[in-house]
Amino acid sequence: MGDMTNSDFYSKNQRNESSHGGEFGCTMEELRSLMELRGTEAVVKIKETYGDTEAICRRLKTSPVEGLPGTAPDLEKRKQIFGQNFIPPKKPKTFLQLVWEALQDVTLIILEIAAIISLGLSFYHPPGESNEGCATAQGGAEDEGEAEAGWIEGAAILLSVICVVLVTAFNDWSKEKQFRGLQSRIEQEQKFTVVRASQVVQIPVAEIVVGDIAQIKYGDLLPADGLFIQGNDLKIDESSLTGESDQVRKSVDKDPMLLSGTHVMEGSGRMVVTAVGVNSQTGIIFTLLGAGGEEEEKKDKKAKQQDGAAAMEMQPLKSAEGGDADDKKKANMHKKEKSVLQGKLTKLAVQIGKAGLVMSAITVIILVLYFTVDTFVVNKKPWLPECTPVYVQYFVKFFIIGVTVLVVAVPEGLPLAVTISLAYSVKKMMKDNNLVRHLDACETMGNATAICSDKTGTLTTNRMTVVQAYVGDVHYKEIPDPSSINVKTMELLVNAIAINSAYTTKILPPEKEGALPRQVGNKTECGLLGFVLDLKQDYEPVRSQMPEEKLYKVYTFNSVRKSMSTVIKLPDESFRMYSKGASEIVLKKCCKILNGSGEPRVFRPRDRDEMVKKVIEPMACDGLRTICVAYRDFPSSPEPDWDNENDILNDLTCICVVGIEDPVRPEVPEAIRKCQRAGITVRMVTGDNINTARAIAIKCGIIHPGEDFLCLEGKEFNRRIRNEKGEIEQERIDKIWPKLRVLARSSPTDKHTLVKGIIDSTHTEQRQVVAVTGDGTNDGPALKKADVGFAMGIAGTDVAKEASDIILTDDNFSSIVKAVMWGRNVYDSISKFLQFQLTVNVVAVIVAFTGACITQDSPLKAVQMLWVNLIMDTFASLALATEPPTETLLLRKPYGRNKPLISRTMMKNILGHAVYQLTLIFTLLFVGEKMFQIDSGRNAPLHSPPSEHYTIIFNTFVMMQLFNEINARKIHGERNVFDGIFRNPIFCTIVLGTFAIQIVIVQFGGKPFSCSPLQLDQWMWCIFIGLGELVWGQVIATIPTSRLKFLKEAGRLTQKEEIPEEELNEDVEEIDHAERELRRGQILWFRGLNRIQTQIEVVNTFKSGASFQGALRRQSSVTSQSQDVANLSSPSRVSLSNALSSPTSLPPAAAGRECESYCLGHHRRQRRVGRRAGAGAPRTWGAASYD
Repeated sequence: MGDMTNSDFYSKNQRNESSHGGEFGCTMEELRSLMELRGTEAVVKIKETYGDTEAICRRLKTSPVEGLPGTAPDLEKRKQIFGQNFIPPKKPKTFLQLVWEALQDVTLIILEIAAIISLGLSFYHPPGESNEGCATAQGGAEDEGEAEAGWIEGAAILLSVICVVLVTAFNDWSKEKQFRGLQSRIEQEQKFTVVRASQVVQIPVAEIVVGDIAQIKYGDLLPADGLFIQGNDLKIDESSLTGESDQVRKSVDKDPMLLSGTHVMEGSGRMVVTAVGVNSQTGIIFTLLGAGGEEEEKKDKKAKQQDGAAAMEMQPLKSAEGGDADDKKKANMHKKEKSVLQGKLTKLAVQIGKAGLVMSAITVIILVLYFTVDTFVVNKKPWLPECTPVYVQYFVKFFIIGVTVLVVAVPEGLPLAVTISLAYSVKKMMKDNNLVRHLDACETMGNATAICSDKTGTLTTNRMTVVQAYVGDVHYKEIPDPSSINVKTMELLVNAIAINSAYTTKILPPEKEGALPRQVGNKTECGLLGFVLDLKQDYEPVRSQMPEEKLYKVYTFNSVRKSMSTVIKLPDESFRMYSKGASEIVLKKCCKILNGSGEPRVFRPRDRDEMVKKVIEPMACDGLRTICVAYRDFPSSPEPDWDNENDILNDLTCICVVGIEDPVRPEVPEAIRKCQRAGITVRMVTGDNINTARAIAIKCGIIHPGEDFLCLEGKEFNRRIRNEKGEIEQERIDKIWPKLRVLARSSPTDKHTLVKGIIDSTHTEQRQVVAVTGDGTNDGPALKKADVGFAMGIAGTDVAKEASDIILTDDNFSSIVKAVMWGRNVYDSISKFLQFQLTVNVVAVIVAFTGACITQDSPLKAVQMLWVNLIMDTFASLALATEPPTETLLLRKPYGRNKPLISRTMMKNILGHAVYQLTLIFTLLFVGEKMFQIDSGRNAPLHSPPSEHYTIIFNTFVMMQLFNEINARKIHGERNVFDGIFRNPIFCTIVLGTFAIQIVIVQFGGKPFSCSPLQLDQWMWCIFIGLGELVWGQVIATIPTSRLKFLKEAGRLTQKEEIPEEELNEDVEEIDHAERELRRGQILWFRGLNRIQTQIEVVNTFKSGASFQGALRRQSSVTSQSQDVANLSSPSRVSLSNALSSPTSLPPAAAGRECESYCLGHHRRQRRVGRRAGAGAPRTWGAASYD
């Protein structure tokens, strides 16, 4: 199924549908066209065609209350007729495609060409070859058999190129496979609540079928299209499909259309699923893209590459549910996304590459000049026509030597090491309950300097229990005896809690004997329901008496109200409203309170102040969350104006105040201590009361009594950071954040402001790297703004997961510490690899270069160089990048953004070891033959047999690298390089494996590897010299780095590159300076033109269902013109993710402007684009705003 293209899948569904339409009262086609209507049109159409939504349910053979029967044959039939809730993914690249990509490497291409020329020449025997007149540069008669074997070198080079290519391709392939594994894991995690056979069950999103009754609630991302049956106060953010950022209120009689890929921002309800997979709205957009890609493929290969890649960035439905377009995009597009580390590495690799190019060019020039001068000037040989092939063969040999110098110099292992290290870490982090959605988040986490954590569920267990209560003028320090509470008060209390909480919230019996009862749904509400059970009452009868459908009006909980209220109609036609919420907020609205005999008495402001002092503050200081439960009665006529919230939520009568305990997770204090030791500041940002927050912060160890720290409430925080005009000032934030440890009663905006303030601060010399945890829909903006966003896997809403980089599958703070450890480990692994690789590079290049200049021949032959390159690049990156992290990583301070990759200590190690290796190799090169009493290998003629002399040099060189690989395991100047070596089996395997292959190469490699077999004593010497590396490593470690001031550090990002441009103008909604400067008439003209063209194209496309590519190509050509005008560096291709992605909630201004600002060429960091991409093109259906 996975291999089917979208268009096949689509047409197959079409065929199925036409044949089976009769079994249900409506066909897939009818439902699909119904879902394309909006608002009143849809209501009219439903009335005309079906009658009402219940009639549609009957036709789909489902019940709005009981749901589907859920039998296997029925579900199967529905899947066949209406399709599955699944969009076939893009085919992964085949192994051959990956091989082809690996072959595109420039240095490899040069090598291949040189090898082919060398092969061709070795088979061509010109007549002049035997001619004495031709120069055989250094004399020495050739053996006939040797001339025959001239082809071997060329063949060996080709063979080693093939090896390198296969290894690279295999790495890419396994990486891709891991991504897909991760993807499917994230998709399986994605569950949705449906009603089947009257039971509320959670099923994987892919299992949802047409006719299912789905329960939707605040924070959900809708997995399929459906019709709203019943619910309260439901508001949806449809910006992902329409580009309109206003929330749309849904109701059965005005706008019942619920579309896949949109977010529930408020309220709850039930819907009947009418279209799934490729037939849902998101699926249709996709299929257009997919199908377009298929048709176009034959016509236009080049455009296909661009647009195919773009189409991949479209948010797939499946991932719209898994919140995971980014990962899919990632799987195909990871090359585009550069993290801080990759930025530093790319810069370093380019610098090294340039140096290598220069060296190799000089090598070739010197060799050619020396040869021509020696042959034609010194020996005065004429250039005879029949000698030409011989000379050409020499030049080719020189060229090959030059290219091999280049190959060794270019560290192509660097990107590989990063990928291996990151992929390995991500895989292992899964075991540590970290599900990484963006690879670079893993490495950024290692540099984190601040963590802003939620309290509930992250630092605490999120298992709420009522432990204190204030009822009928008495403050009970434990659960009161039911008999001590007045009957009237008890009845009101039970009703208020049972009715005024989501009916999906329940307390179920424990799964195992002796375990705690299971809490399902909102945990605070579970705590209150538990209180009802503790009072020996039951909430179920109350709920069955007043089912959800009968609730008159519900004001759902949101972060502004901080309370929830439900209105019911009493038997005498009057109304009663139950309310509950944060105690200080609800008490302000109370004017009466129930006394001991259950009668309301007057409750004045001064009574309230006394209650706050005597009841609420003591509860909060014990770390309890205080909730007030209240009610109000309304007359039947005149009916109150329910939309006037301020009047309705007033004049309440307080029933009781309860203190809910949420115990701190036992492992949290230790985890926070580790963070503080590692130089990471932990701050708590919570919506709770300041006293509760402070008490919990002390229990967790975030604050220690007697320290200099700040605990602020949201209001006070805002007062301090804003100037007289109410604008936020960075200088004011800079005065607060270094000492701020607890921010209580904070709104989502406060959280975002704090995170942004810390990130943008230039108060400290290192830019702060901030991680944020969040679980609610309202945490989305802060999670996106943070360098690393952690979402809760269990309690988190889909919106939060989509905005995050890492999902904590166990909602536990101590998993964040693991993420820090892995992140730092990635950084260190890369540094280890660099230290090793650069030593080899320096030595190999200098040896090849000086050897060529002095002896006209590189002591290390092309094939040998390639083998060294293979062990250096590929194997070493595997061995060093897979070191498991240790606790010691948490003992140092974070590196920060602009710390160079290569520290002074590493530079000292690199140069120190290079000196040792060069000294020994040159000693062997010039006096080796005397030491070992063997023939000198210098000045050998063109096809002479391999000499023992040069074999010893090659072997010693490799031995030194092997032992230096052990040295490279430590980069901070530690003495014990063997520490924990057996914990890394990969490292041991690779070192031993390399050693074994080296023996084979030397003893049996013969002509292809230019090796002649060595005696045992010669081997011993080689190994002995190699072992000297370890001793020398200790010598280097004794030299204090502080003395070596002259050593430069390398691979740092300069201050300017440090905050990439895309981050500076990342918040479009604030004000885009680039945009302001570039508002020239010309650009506005291009922008208008571009919009009109895109609109026309999109409208036509949707009319005809024809290929989408045309629109895209037009889009990108117009864009490139406007880029020329803007003269800004920008990607040469506009990614479609912008035109049609389904982002999470967008800030109002961003949706409209995102497309334009893209045309202006600020390419936002790819993940940000993927996540906030404004719905550029689709915005054009509903609104064409030319601001």
